[in-house]
Amino acid sequence: MKIFGITGPTGAGKTTALNALRALGAEVLDADAVYHGLLLENEGMKEALVSAFGTDILAEQGKIDRRKLAGAVYPDRLGELNELTHPYIMAELDRRIELARREGRPAAAIDAIALVESGAGEKCDAVVSVLAPEPLRVKRIMARDGIDEAYALRRVRAQPSNEFFRSHSDYVLENTEMDTPETFASRAKALFEQLL
Repeated sequence: MKIFGITGPTGAGKTTALNALRALGAEVLDADAVYHGLLLENEGMKEALVSAFGTDILAEQGKIDRRKLAGAVYPDRLGELNELTHPYIMAELDRRIELARREGRPAAAIDAIALVESGAGEKCDAVVSVLAPEPLRVKRIMARDGIDEAYALRRVRAQPSNEFFRSHSDYVLENTEMDTPETFASRAKALFEQLL
């Protein structure tokens, strides 16, 4: 079974590329969804976060409140949050990759913006970055999230550059203004078929 890391900035078209992989039978593992699930379910991670950030991050029911946690973390404690949570996220990704292997899947894909920084890319047979020009990404984020241009631009510029992703990838899928969702999906599928 192949393990792919799929990364790239928001609005570039990762979902389309991941859907092409799903169509080929791959198990797609969303690192953000894994993290959010662990926040709700993993007592060890909860204890580590409360120890680091205090009981103010808890909701009335004793669960971690994501907004309160974000308030405690940003702007200057993100590195500390990542250090605490990445080992739990990696362990859960490993568990799910093993399940996919036992199910006989041809591949598992780890979907993560911070794939490289987290170390998850080291688990992968190939890292594929999905990239698109900044103006196109801004337009897509505005449409997708219903936000104004200034906010969309701030979100885009808060992430690593296309050059960062390009330099940390084995393969790059460029999603251009000339692409339709169908042409990009077709190109993504062709790359993944080749890699499988």
